[in-house]
Amino acid sequence: MIHLLYWSIAESITKEADGGLFDFNATLPLMALQFLVLMILLDNIFYKPVAKVLDDRDEYIRNSLTTASASLNKANQLTLQYEQELADARKEAQELIRNSQKEAQEVVLVKIKNAQKDAESLIAEASKQLMLQKEQAIKTLEDQVENLSDQIKSKLLNNQTIV
Repeated sequence: MIHLLYWSIAESITKEADGGLFDFNATLPLMALQFLVLMILLDNIFYKPVAKVLDDRDEYIRNSLTTASASLNKANQLTLQYEQELADARKEAQELIRNSQKEAQEVVLVKIKNAQKDAESLIAEASKQLMLQKEQAIKTLEDQVENLSDQIKSKLLNNQTIV
């Protein structure tokens, strides 16, 4: 249709070759009309679909960027949360180690005190036994000294009576 219209315009231009470069006749509005039709057709066939594809692409990119940004924020929050949990776990572990060391020291101190008490009781018992043995030895020695002194006395008395 446009092609036929163009040919009819071209024929009318060749028939009216008498005019100059800017001859205002029926061809000018026809050319303007042809230009408008071409613009409408190009807009409907080419520009609107291309613009729609470009708008869809822009929307997809915006949505992707929004989703990526949200994912990045969530990942950052999770990282911070995990780092905080890790720091808390480290603190708990250190506290647990400190408590375990403290309990171990207390157990060692209790065992040392018990061992010292046992050692003191053993020393006291040994000292008591030694004192008893000492007293027995002294008593035995006193008895022997008394016997010996009696024997010496009796021998001395016997010797004096003989003389």
